Amino acid sequence: MSTQVIVLNGGSSSGKSGITRCLKAILPDPWINLGVDDLIDRLPPSLIESGSGVEFGQQGEVVLGEGFREMEEAWTKGVAAMARAGARIIIDDVFLGGAASQSRLRTHLEGLDVLWVGVHCDPEVAAGREMARGDRVIGMAASQAEAVHKGVTYDVEVDTSHTEALACARTIAARVT
Repeated sequence: MSTQVIVLNGGSSSGKSGITRCLKAILPDPWINLGVDDLIDRLPPSLIESGSGVEFGQQGEVVLGEGFREMEEAWTKGVAAMARAGARIIIDDVFLGGAASQSRLRTHLEGLDVLWVGVHCDPEVAAGREMARGDRVIGMAASQAEAVHKGVTYDVEVDTSHTEALACARTIAARVT
């Protein structure tokens, strides 16, 4: 069986988006990318900054409520259905719950050939990128840099602290079957 889904897990500003762009350019088959930011961007206003949805704290913390979890489950089932229908999918995610987040996603992707990728980045480097971006709550990158990897198992890991996105993408692409 050939790889149907690539899951990139890393903290905010770790370099997942850059790696995704490079993967789409170097992999021989077409790939669609979807990420947790896509899901958040499409949530109704009632689930933004509400106890039921997603809240962003002033120190970069992210709090997810039951309404978000319901939408996330439906979204994930839809992404899995796309892969089962033949689309190759790159998922750009942030496992805020570490191993529990991976377990939830793994359940929905059961039966698919998935390549699990850890995207690491030094917290200080990620914080610098976060400041340069200007579209994130300051503190999010540093708080997520290590926490998102706790208890998570990977097929391949890359570190973007001092390695360019293209080199990381090539390392990942070498594992895609």
